[in-house]
Amino acid sequence: MKIHSFKTNESGLNRFFGPLEAKIMHILWNGPEMAIKDVQARLAKEQAINFNTVMTVMNRLVDKGVLRKRAQGRVSLFQPTQSLEQFLETQSKELTNDLLEEFGPLVVNHMLDALEEADPALIEQLEQKIQALKKER
Repeated sequence: MKIHSFKTNESGLNRFFGPLEAKIMHILWNGPEMAIKDVQARLAKEQAINFNTVMTVMNRLVDKGVLRKRAQGRVSLFQPTQSLEQFLETQSKELTNDLLEEFGPLVVNHMLDALEEADPALIEQLEQKIQALKKER
């Protein structure tokens, strides 16, 4: 699943989601599957929010493929389709591929420039990965 809107002027999950979507995803990534009313109750601790608003946003997140919905009696339970770590891995890979496809060598050069302040262990990992790629070719 690819999130089609990446916001460079935001931070964290707000880069991928709207503010309410990000709050909902944060709640669901940090707990068990939940019903809409449970998510609404957690959100309401910060600010009053309408049940129908939460329901609409959660169903849109199902449509986007980031939440899974299952019926249990008369209640629908929601949970993320991926862990937060899996989601970030998938999205960062998609974003990197898009940048490489559109900007090619410029992106690689900027990534290498950013390594000047990187952890030496990360640089070592990258060197090993480059060597492995060279051997495959």
